[in-house]
Amino acid sequence: MKRSALFYLVTLSVIGAGILLVLHLGAGLPAPQGAVMAKAAAPHAGMAASRSAVAAVLSGLGANVNDPLSHLFVQLLVIIIASRLAGMLFVRCGQPAVVGEMAAGILLGPSLFGWLAPDAFQFVFPATSLGVLKLLSQIGVCLFMFVVGMEVDMGHVRKKAEAAVIVSHASIVLPYFLGVVLAYFLYTDLAQPGTSFMAFALFMGISMSITAFPVLARILQERGLSRTFLGSTAITCAAVDDVTAWSILAFVVAIARATSVGASALNLLLVLAFIAIMIKGVRLLLPRWIGRDGMESEAPSRGVLATVICVVVGAALATEVIGIHALFGAFLAGAIMPEAGGFRHKLSVRVENFSSVLLLPLFFAFTGLRTQIGLLNDVQGWALCLGIIAVATVGKLGGSAIAARWTGMSWSESLQLGALMNTRGLMELIALNIGYDLGILSPRIFAMLVIMALATTMLTGPLLTLFTRRQAELDGASAPASA
Repeated sequence: MKRSALFYLVTLSVIGAGILLVLHLGAGLPAPQGAVMAKAAAPHAGMAASRSAVAAVLSGLGANVNDPLSHLFVQLLVIIIASRLAGMLFVRCGQPAVVGEMAAGILLGPSLFGWLAPDAFQFVFPATSLGVLKLLSQIGVCLFMFVVGMEVDMGHVRKKAEAAVIVSHASIVLPYFLGVVLAYFLYTDLAQPGTSFMAFALFMGISMSITAFPVLARILQERGLSRTFLGSTAITCAAVDDVTAWSILAFVVAIARATSVGASALNLLLVLAFIAIMIKGVRLLLPRWIGRDGMESEAPSRGVLATVICVVVGAALATEVIGIHALFGAFLAGAIMPEAGGFRHKLSVRVENFSSVLLLPLFFAFTGLRTQIGLLNDVQGWALCLGIIAVATVGKLGGSAIAARWTGMSWSESLQLGALMNTRGLMELIALNIGYDLGILSPRIFAMLVIMALATTMLTGPLLTLFTRRQAELDGASAPASA
């Protein structure tokens, strides 16, 4: 031990002395050609040098803070902290945490943060940084849709196929029709200039008919309804609803992006070919690529994760190139993942934790930066927004409840199912951002529809409580009568 310490000290001393000697000798070398000669030292040069050093440090700090990477880290800190705080607050108020995270994204935008502290808002979210924020948020959405695809249990759907198809399709058809009718009255004033009525009407229909499958699943878990008849039926209907609605949206996007009828037909054929390749080809080959050991091991290996990521990225790239959004490819990649050995669950735990904590809040914030609630600056605008919320609720809740009643469920259970199917959440925001990116939705109607997504999701819990209490009252009243 003493020998090692002695060797360590001697080595440092010798090398340190050598470095000092070289620096001393180097100070006497002639200056490089063309170098700017230093000026003669002025009085109080020490103080001036000290001040210039402080100024240089401050200038360097300012330049470092304005670096794009530093700005991104500032944005990440602000967004993640605001999302977590808002999520905890909304949970205490009886709402899902994701609703608070959605609200935090809007509050960080020009509607509140930009209004209260415009200088700080411009510092945190300068216009030059939004491109990077958008790309990261899109990656988060693709990973989220991959997890949603893995959560769709087709075996469960087949067991309740008849009721699920009737209820879910009724919950799409009726609100879709009402959305198209609503578009007829809103097109001239609220559509983005240059967009066709068909594209606007089809997107309004989609915005009315989407159900947020992941949010609905979390509401059922929090209320202990996952294993009940109502819970299993709602999960199945929402799964069918998601697959159907996102398939319709994929075709709508293909039509909206096409420049002619022929191009539209070709895009649709490409979409169908891609779906066939994924289901008939990639789905059957995945177990062989991953291997039995890879699917049954406690934690997927790096090789397995690399294979899965390549499938997700490749599918997302394919749908982006075809002309529909990358998230459709990610969703289908999740839907075809093998289920043996609980492989889907192992994957979803790892991907969802990463995307929900870090990347999805970026999507909420990016959506909030686009949402300008200040555009609803008159009574007519707010009245129209309330009308959209009412149409969306009546169409989705009413269509689901009527269809559920037709399949034999009681009115109370049908209304509870309708309230659950009226949950829109993040899935709605994804669809709205697609419409905004395509230049179909104007900023004003975009803000109204974002408010509608928040309002209908927040209504789910209170409506479910109301209809559950009503069922309990009816059961209590029927018990003495039967006695």
